[in-house]
Amino acid sequence: MTAFDPSKLPATMLGQFRRHLPQYLYGVVVLALFQLGMNRIDWLSKSAIDLLFGATPQLAYRPALFILALALTAFFSRVASRFFIFNAGRDVEYEMRAILLDRLHKLGTAFYRKMSSGEIMSRATSDLAQVRLLYGFGVLNVVNVVFAFASALQVMLHISWRLTLVSFVTVPVLTLVTRSFSRQMFLRTKENQAALGKLASAMQSNLAGVRVVRSFALEKQERKRFDAINQEYLTASLGLARMRGSMGPMLGAASAGGVLAFFWYGSTLLLRGADDGGITKGDFFAFSMALGRMTWPIIAMGFALSILQRGRASFLRLQEIFLAQPDIVGGGMAAPEHVQGSLKACGLSFSHGDHKVLDDVTFDLRAGESLAIVGRTGSGKSTLALLLARLLPTPRGAIRIDGNDICDLPLSTLRSIVGYAQQDAFLFSTTVSRNIGFALDDPDSPESMARIRDAAREAQVLEEALGLPEQFDTVVGERGVQLSGGQRQRIALARALVWTPKILILDDPLSAVDAKTEASILDAIERQSKQRTVVLITHRVAAAARCGQIVVLDQGKVAERGTHEQLLANKGIYASFAEEQRVEGELAALGRGELSIPDAQGAA
Repeated sequence: MTAFDPSKLPATMLGQFRRHLPQYLYGVVVLALFQLGMNRIDWLSKSAIDLLFGATPQLAYRPALFILALALTAFFSRVASRFFIFNAGRDVEYEMRAILLDRLHKLGTAFYRKMSSGEIMSRATSDLAQVRLLYGFGVLNVVNVVFAFASALQVMLHISWRLTLVSFVTVPVLTLVTRSFSRQMFLRTKENQAALGKLASAMQSNLAGVRVVRSFALEKQERKRFDAINQEYLTASLGLARMRGSMGPMLGAASAGGVLAFFWYGSTLLLRGADDGGITKGDFFAFSMALGRMTWPIIAMGFALSILQRGRASFLRLQEIFLAQPDIVGGGMAAPEHVQGSLKACGLSFSHGDHKVLDDVTFDLRAGESLAIVGRTGSGKSTLALLLARLLPTPRGAIRIDGNDICDLPLSTLRSIVGYAQQDAFLFSTTVSRNIGFALDDPDSPESMARIRDAAREAQVLEEALGLPEQFDTVVGERGVQLSGGQRQRIALARALVWTPKILILDDPLSAVDAKTEASILDAIERQSKQRTVVLITHRVAAAARCGQIVVLDQGKVAERGTHEQLLANKGIYASFAEEQRVEGELAALGRGELSIPDAQGAA
């Protein structure tokens, strides 16, 4: 496959078919050659049989040799048709998977609140496989049925139009049965795929939360819930299987009626003889071969119909993702040649529904400066961090980088400027080194490994990484399940440091570390602030004190702003945070035996 831009590929059934039209045309041409060859074999068989039972049986070898040559040609044509059409189906699957991932990367939180990861995985695996069959095996069978019907009908009508009509006595029944099964197959397939999506979602959530399930001893309840979902899928799957299983025999029985009619009336014509309005032995044999070529595709059409309806239902499920509108789209402004890294918020307000999370937040941060955002839980700190990185739909004109509205910047440019380390650290199910070097083109190269080790050292996780069983090559498990919360958080911090963006946003990177590690990480953050603009979201006064500016949020509004010393002198919310944390620290030290009671009283 050649390189392509997934965003420019068609995400419709007809659009994908048109894109691969040359492959389908090649396949159609060789299928036509195959059926033409089979048509000629029927006629040569008639000649061979008539010669065999006629006055010159010794000449029967001539048509037999032509039959052999045509059979070989038909074989290669049949293989070639599958090569072109099946490959087209696999190419469609390959491109649709790329379109799906590209779309998922662009969709925002509103979409992921409505569709679970299990549902998405079901569409990315089972539904895509059904679409591949639709564009491969389904197209092949539909085209083959048309050509087989035309090829066989030419032979049958030329031999006897009366015998042809008699042989088609069951076609109306076949048509009604096919239409009935077609509607039911589509509905059953949608139900089956939806049940599979729920099953995948339940399995994925149990795998991701296996520690929570075990810690609450909820294995029995989760098994019961999973059994109910599994039973729902089994019911839907068996219903679909019963329908598919009954369709073949019913179509076969209807077709067999036509074959019986042929033998009844055909034998009558054969007994009459060609001189008395009947048919010859060669005619009877050629007609039976043509009828057989027509009967099998009609029976197989039931299976092809099943594939078509399953593929159609799966494509509609995929279109729920393709047609979803992203919350955030990039601007049309050209990427700036040079970025300094100044950051400014101007009257930033944001609401979740009717609940106002941020209200008129304003600050101005020059390139290379550091800012701490402090506030109690629920004050809007993490929402502000997401808006600064434009991971939520940021209001136009509210945030500027180097004077440019971030809504005007292309998303790729903005993502390269702003690095974001989230509070709930997410790790991929791969090695420690690949998690830290996620943003690097070749994380396994010696140069990349040196950067990864330096970032791990800055994030105070180097020694722990070297202490793991396979050191940096240790697989961290699903979402980093093999690591502690503090280790996951520091690896995520190291990943942000490797990226070396102009603006670094750290959302509470110290919530799961001890005091000693916190001090070392703060030293690293302080060093980072000399190289780039740093925004530190934190609830710890010790961390905020390292930053040049501090903004205190209270119920989404800026309650205070200034330096650490200024805010302590104001005796406001920040000063009360400092006092609370000082007392908490002394009590913790007292509990560890590091501070005696008289010392604590003296400190107070």
